[in-house]
Amino acid sequence: MNDQVTPTPLHAAWTPDGEAGMQVSEDAVIGACASVYDPEIPVNIYELGLVYAIDIDPDGRVHVEMTLTAPGCPSAQELPDQVREAVMAVPGVQDCDVEVVWDPPWDPSRMSEDARLALNMF
Repeated sequence: MNDQVTPTPLHAAWTPDGEAGMQVSEDAVIGACASVYDPEIPVNIYELGLVYAIDIDPDGRVHVEMTLTAPGCPSAQELPDQVREAVMAVPGVQDCDVEVVWDPPWDPSRMSEDARLALNMF
């Protein structure tokens, strides 16, 4: 199993007036989120299904909606900060807001097949 996600290269958007600047790739943001691991679980947070939404504005602002496996998760303070730092390292990202949400609650059905295999949860 390969846990590494290869980011898609950035490209400039073309307009009739010329290039409009670098556009942030959703694949690159997903790859950044997938580089963050819950310290208690050997699977990245993207494969665990903790990332609910990624919104990318044309001006390079990124909003990530994520959750945690449980409200009392010991990593509640550090995981959102790690996600923000990882996303801010993506070329073209100007700002990143990470929002922790609890609705809908996370459950194991949100995990990818690779995550299930890694954790022996069939």
